[in-house]
Order: sequence, then structure tokens, then C-alpha cells
Amino acid sequence: MNIYVIGIGLIGGSIALDSKALYPQTKIFGIDSNEDHIKEAIALGVVDEGAVFEDVAKADFVIVSVPVDVAIVLLPKILDIIPDAAIVFDVGSTKTPICEAVVNHPKRRNFIATHPIAGTEFSGPSAAITGLFQGKTNIICEVEKTAFKLQEKALWLFNAMGMRIRYMDAKSHDKHIAYVSHLSHISSFMLGKTVINKEKDEQDIFDMAGSGFESTVRLAKSSPAMWTPIFKQNKKQVVKTLEEYIANLSKFKELLENEDYDAIYSEMESVNKIKEILNGMKK
Repeated sequence: MNIYVIGIGLIGGSIALDSKALYPQTKIFGIDSNEDHIKEAIALGVVDEGAVFEDVAKADFVIVSVPVDVAIVLLPKILDIIPDAAIVFDVGSTKTPICEAVVNHPKRRNFIATHPIAGTEFSGPSAAITGLFQGKTNIICEVEKTAFKLQEKALWLFNAMGMRIRYMDAKSHDKHIAYVSHLSHISSFMLGKTVINKEKDEQDIFDMAGSGFESTVRLAKSSPAMWTPIFKQNKKQVVKTLEEYIANLSKFKELLENEDYDAIYSEMESVNKIKEILNGMKK
């Protein structure tokens, strides 16, 4: 079986590593606009060989792991040339624009829209991790538009990788992911910016930074090349979540200015229940 990974970074590379473990006889081909990424991926054993775009005409699986603005351009072209029995899936953090890009394609049945909720703040072939998706949720959108036998083919791989499958329409996905992922990244980027701007005069801030600060700004190390297109494609939902977040920050600031510490205590206490939610997710 031939698996082609387009975009050999954290997600694409991790899928490649798991696929090699699950299908020892499979050949994994890497396609990337960065030639150094291909060389590095081969050296690390993430992929077996480099390839060019036209080679997907020989594919059984095609994994599209590129920035979402690139994915909407590439996907129709991939579907144009793949064999009839091949399955294509993307792993992007927005789903509505992705699904709209292929909605009328004659081979729409060969595509399955997915979003594995997994990852780290690192990028490139060296970020790939075996077992990254074990126990993680994979959101699948518009599954009814994918041919049933090809669904089975993809689902076998996802299940074998240890993913939990959740079905959702594309608009609901984009709405919910704006809260739990996109807003988290914006918060991290802007906290990092706030501290960096202050650090110009006060180096002591970084000398005093502990694990709490490090974990909160961890996502600020994420790739702007990946996240700018995500914010662009999900602008409407992201703006809405920002409005709600800013309102909560403003309320907290007002309580502090008014020295209403009982209200501040109650605000924080009410949010403590998120521990139960997160513990439930882990279970």
C-alpha cells in the first residue's frame, strides 16, 4: 500500500510513524514544499522516500497536513488525479472552508474531512511522535458524503491509531473549536506579547517566571504560518469568542478596581468546576 503525506510536520509526520508501525509493508512517501523537510524526514525514518505532487496518482491513502489556506487549494487538485479506490483526508483545524472547497468535486466521495485533536507547540519532521493520537478525539465532518467502503478504510486506520471518533457537522466544529483551541492560542500569543513588551525594561519578569507562566504561554511557540490562516478562515467564530473573553476580563478588572474581593473569589470558585470537566475528558 502507498501512503502519501503532504506536509511532513508534527501531525503528518506522526500519522506517518503510526502508519509505518501498523502497516510494516506499506511505503510512506513524503511531499513537502521544503526540500530540507523531506531530507530530514527520510533521515529520521518518518517517511521512506520523497515524492512530487503528481505521484499521488499511485496513492492508496493521501494525508493532507498543510496550513488550511493551502489545503483548500490542494484538495481539489489531489482529487483530480487520485485513483478511484484512494481515500484522502485532511487534518485542518477549520472544517467549513475545507468542505466547501470540494463540495461539488466529482470525487467528493473519496475525501473525508477530519480534525485529530492532538499536537504540541513544535513543528517540522523532528516534532513527529509515535503514538501521538492514542486516546485522542478525531472529529469527522460530513461523513455521509464519503463512500462507505472508503470510510471503513479510513476509520480502520484511525481506530488502529487509538483515536476516539466523534461525528459533527462542519459549522458546529468551527464554532466549538474556536472556544477550546483557537481562543487558547490567541490568549497565549497575547500574554506572551504583553510580557515581552514589558521585558524591555524589566528583565526581572523573566527571571521570576515559573512553571505557571511557561505552561500558559506554551502555545505562543506555535507556528504563525499555520495559525494565521486558521484565524482567517474561522474569523466569525473567533471574533465572537474574543468578545466574550474580553467581556470577562473587563469584568474581572472592574471587580479588582472596586476592591470587590468576595466577588473575585466567587468568580474563581465557580470556574474551579472546570477541573471536573477536564478529569472527565481524561477518563
